[in-house]
Amino acid sequence: MTSELERYYRILELEPGATLEEINQAYKDLVFVWHPDRLPKDNLRLQNKAQEKLKSFNQARDKLRSSRDKQPTPSDSPPSQPPSTYSYSPQTTYQQPQANSDLSGKDFSRANLSNRDLSGRNLSYANLSGSNLSDTFMHKVILRGADLSEANLFRANLLLADLRDANLRSANLIGADLSGADLRGADLTGARIRSGDRLLVKLIGANLAGAIMPDGIIHT
Repeated sequence: MTSELERYYRILELEPGATLEEINQAYKDLVFVWHPDRLPKDNLRLQNKAQEKLKSFNQARDKLRSSRDKQPTPSDSPPSQPPSTYSYSPQTTYQQPQANSDLSGKDFSRANLSNRDLSGRNLSYANLSGSNLSDTFMHKVILRGADLSEANLFRANLLLADLRDANLRSANLIGADLSGADLRGADLTGARIRSGDRLLVKLIGANLAGAIMPDGIIHT
């Protein structure tokens, strides 16, 4: 059993004895790197490899968490909102989280949501003004009409997010990944997306039709 657990640690690129927090973070990091939506759709070899990788990450995390549940320690108490599991099969793609997925209209202003997994959640028209969403995993999150003014979205993963008509005024988007996101009608006035002349936000495939850009110009 010890050697088996060591193998699971290696799969998550961790040293044996890593804390539960380190296990969860390693899992999130690897899922982010190997997510099929980040890879070319027409490269079946890479798509299949990504699916196998995700299956092994899911198994490793579940086994390591299970082993720790049997021998709990005060320092390894589970976080209040552990990341959701991602499962793939030839017939299915991303599996949306079921529990507490509808958070539309909720007030999270000034909340610390850093490093959380909010992927697939419905946060339409929610108040997230001034909130800390740094390093938060928000793949396919619904933020239509949400207030994200002055929010810290540093290195947040917003792949394929729905940000239509969202208020992103003065938000920090440095390092954020908005690839494939729908930003139609969003207001990015004053948002931080550059360091000097260097663009530091990923906008590959993003829909910016009608969006107000940081300089106040409407994108056409």
